[in-house]
Amino acid sequence: MFYCVGMPLSDRERRLLAEMEEALATDDPRLQSRLAGATMTKVKPRILLGASLIFAGIAVLFIGLVAQITLVGVAGFLIALTGLLALIRSIGNSSGRAAGSNGPRGQRRDISSRLQERWDKRNPQQ
Repeated sequence: MFYCVGMPLSDRERRLLAEMEEALATDDPRLQSRLAGATMTKVKPRILLGASLIFAGIAVLFIGLVAQITLVGVAGFLIALTGLLALIRSIGNSSGRAAGSNGPRGQRRDISSRLQERWDKRNPQQ
């Protein structure tokens, strides 16, 4: 819900604002969730986790190289690789899509059919 700083809203303004929010939520739930910040809350900690795993893995890898212990170096490489995969997955999830926005995983459609569907929704006269 949106709030103004300084002047309080009247009851009529609050009611109109609530109606507008409900209309937005029913008309375009993805836009409403983006504006509410629901898609960004879980992504930032995963990005930080992936980056920290990469740095920790590189540090362990160098420790293994300096100490000339192969298993420590391999473990550092695996930690860095895990961090890289976590970072790539979290960046891929932050591309603006809400979870479940495209339906089940097996029912994804190509871009032309999605664009055609959007065009048909915007132009119902045809």
